[in-house]
Amino acid sequence: MKTDQDRLFEQLFERLRGPLYAHLCRLIGDRERAEELLQDVFLRAYRALPKLPPEANHRAWLYRIASNAARDHHRRQRLRAWLPLPDDEHSSAARSAPDGSALSSGASPDLEEAIAVQAALQTLKPIYREPLILYSIEGLSVAEVAEVLGIGLSAAKMRLARARALFRQAYTAE
Repeated sequence: MKTDQDRLFEQLFERLRGPLYAHLCRLIGDRERAEELLQDVFLRAYRALPKLPPEANHRAWLYRIASNAARDHHRRQRLRAWLPLPDDEHSSAARSAPDGSALSSGASPDLEEAIAVQAALQTLKPIYREPLILYSIEGLSVAEVAEVLGIGLSAAKMRLARARALFRQAYTAE
């Protein structure tokens, strides 16, 4: 017999699985790794759900878990860059298209623009990339962005403004 908590988890999973996967893909730039992180996000959420207050913003809470998972991934990647390890599949994926596929010269204009947007996003430091993706692509409010990132409302607004300016620079430089 399912508990209320199990039903809530199933609802959250069904409603936010796709958007969270897309969010992780944008933050990480690797679809396979984003899928692995998504599983980790929902495992963490399932374990922590009993401790979450009933009035909590579940959407922002899950985005925060996902953003933290992406930050952890980036930290591990930086550590790997310092370690003298042979070239592996993760580093070769970074040299291909943002979605992990090889680029073809005959790509459609929409695909080329999507690739250019992803490339411009990847030039931003995570401190700016995350709020921009959360607000502009995922549709979170500024208050939810602040909650996800664990910062104040004014700090979220400042990061968004800076992120937009940096993104414009990177995108027009492409």
